[in-house]
Amino acid sequence: MGRFGLIIAAILLVVGVSSVFVVNEGERAIVSRFGKVMKVDDQTKVFAPGIHLKIPVIDKIRYLDSRIQTLDGAADRFVTSEKKDLMVDSYVKWRIKDFAKYYLSTNGGIKANAESLLQRKINNDLRTEFGRRTIKEIVSGSRDELQMDALKNAAESAKDLGIEVVDVRVKQINLPANVSNSIYQRMRAERQAVAKEHRAQGREQAEIIRATTDANVEIQIAEAQRKALTVRGEGDAQAAKIYADTYSKDPEFYAFMRSLEAYRESFNNNSDVMVLEPDSEFFRYMKSETGK
Repeated sequence: MGRFGLIIAAILLVVGVSSVFVVNEGERAIVSRFGKVMKVDDQTKVFAPGIHLKIPVIDKIRYLDSRIQTLDGAADRFVTSEKKDLMVDSYVKWRIKDFAKYYLSTNGGIKANAESLLQRKINNDLRTEFGRRTIKEIVSGSRDELQMDALKNAAESAKDLGIEVVDVRVKQINLPANVSNSIYQRMRAERQAVAKEHRAQGREQAEIIRATTDANVEIQIAEAQRKALTVRGEGDAQAAKIYADTYSKDPEFYAFMRSLEAYRESFNNNSDVMVLEPDSEFFRYMKSETGK
C-alpha cells in the first residue's frame, strides 16, 4: 500500500469514527442537522442508550440526562394570608419526561435554562399555596398538605417544559432577618426584665434574711450578756456571802488572810517599787503576827 493509500485509509478511519456516537445509560441524545432537529414523522427523534450513526461535522449531538435531578435553589420570600413575610427554603426533584419538548423549551436542552424556568414555576406555585394559609396553619402540621398541593400544581405547570416533577419539599421556614432580629430583641428584653425582677426579689429576700439574722444575733448576744451578768451577779453575791460568813466567824483571821493576799500581789514582781511609811497600816501583820 502506497502513501496515498495510507492517507485514504486514515481519512476513512477518521470519518468512520466521527460517524459513530454513543449514548450512555441514563442519557438521551438529540441530533440537529444544519441547525434543525432531526425528526421522524414530524416528531423529534430521541436516541436511546446505545451506539448510533451520524454525519460527521454536519450533525451536532446534544446529550440530555434522563436521571432524576435535584434543584436546590436559594431561599425566597413568601407572603401568608395574614400578609406576613416568610423565608422559605425548598428543593425539587425532577427529570425529563418529554425530551423533544424539553430540548425546544430550554433553548437546546440547556440545563441552566431548564432549572431557571422550573424554579420560577415552583416559586409561583409555592407562593400561591403559602398565600392561602396562615403562619399557624403552615407550622402546625399542614406542611405535608401544602407540599402535596404544591407538587400537584408544579407537575401541571412543568408539563410545558417537558419536565416531570417527582417531589417538592420545604426544607426550612424562617422569618426574615429583620423580623427575626426584632423578635429576638424583644425576647431578650423580656428575659432581661424577668431576670432583673428575680434579682430584685433575690436582693429583697437577702436583705430580709440578713436583717433577721442580725436581729437574732443581737438578741442572742443580749440574752447571753444578760445571763452572764446574772451568773456573775449571783457569783459575786455568793462570794460576798462567803466572805461575810467567814468574816463573821473570825474577823481577825479574815483580815490576816486578806493582808497576805495583798502582800502576795504587791510583791509579785521584783521590779515593783512601793513608797510607804514604815508605820503604815499596810505592814501591821509584818510587824506582829497578831496585827496589833
